[in-house]
Amino acid sequence: MTTLAPALPLLRIGPHTVQPPVVLAPMAGITNAPFRTLCREFSGGKGLFVSEMITTRALVERNEKTMQLIHFDASETPRSIQLYGVDPVTVGKAVRMIVDEDLADHIDLNFGCPVPKVTRKGGGSALPYKRPLLRAILREAVAQAGDLPVTIKMRKGIDDDHTTYLDAGRIAVEEGITAVALHGRTTAQHYGGTADWDAIARLKEHVPEIPVLGNGDIWSADDALRMMRETGCDGVVVGRGCLGRPWLFGDLVSAFEGTGTRQAPALRQVADVMLRHATLLGEWIGDESRGVIDFRKHVAWYLKGFAVGSDMRRRLAVTSSLEELGGQLQELDLDQPWPDGADGPRGRTSGNNRVALPDGWLKDPYDCAGVGADAELDTSGG
Repeated sequence: MTTLAPALPLLRIGPHTVQPPVVLAPMAGITNAPFRTLCREFSGGKGLFVSEMITTRALVERNEKTMQLIHFDASETPRSIQLYGVDPVTVGKAVRMIVDEDLADHIDLNFGCPVPKVTRKGGGSALPYKRPLLRAILREAVAQAGDLPVTIKMRKGIDDDHTTYLDAGRIAVEEGITAVALHGRTTAQHYGGTADWDAIARLKEHVPEIPVLGNGDIWSADDALRMMRETGCDGVVVGRGCLGRPWLFGDLVSAFEGTGTRQAPALRQVADVMLRHATLLGEWIGDESRGVIDFRKHVAWYLKGFAVGSDMRRRLAVTSSLEELGGQLQELDLDQPWPDGADGPRGRTSGNNRVALPDGWLKDPYDCAGVGADAELDTSGG
């Protein structure tokens, strides 16, 4: 069992102490209030849990779906919102709205999303290539944030020939960003291959002035400890590793606190969590059936490694009520212990894809002409 020395430095995000230094990565369609609730319950309220991506244009325009996505449970503290935007003015307006209306306690800016609908407009992980645009967005966000800390999440770059993370990290420091998180993959890798933890170590050496958080290929608590040890990063950001595994945050707390306790729930306990997750989604959406339907995408992640036949998996993937879901779960062999090999990659694993970019995007990293408010997405989340 891997352990760390008990004297870990505190991770501070502005006025907020995050101990242990563990952050739930924003994931579109995943890290809504119900999922954050589950992860927080398993962690005992320790850590930082970030909302799914909120589009600045949609927030400023008070899009109905977006206004639901920024809802936080009364027990969530600090309240953490991730914003996506490509226009400094719109980003600034969104940040000012958050401050004026007390919508959150921490703002994270998305420069890591590799999804084509985002990068083809110059957003997400494509944006740091345009250094002046990145600087303008960060400067406006920090100026409008007042006392709220602003952090960023980014990737290594567009591809191995167009890396941006070191320049982006230095710009972040110069513009008053509180902390940076680096996913050790390029946009072209999407979620394939292996995350480059050496890049996280290089970024930490490059910007010692602010905390650097590492992201990528953390599938277990031991992975998190190993990343901290090998890279010297100040904290970890956990994304796909917690899909169907919200109890991973309990494992992370135990690992960082040195107790060594790890959860290995039998299928009966997993089924209980599945039903609670679906219930919370229905309560949050305000419609039981829609909540169960939204939960369907989580079924395969929760059941990974367990002996569940393909017919039952298909049935579970088309349920539309809590009664139906609960009944089908009771048909499983619930005494199955936690299976060997159940940890490991989950979610999207595709890689080596051509990156969708605006025409001529790579010609000049300092030419930002043609990027403006019309490139803003008008909807948030997944």
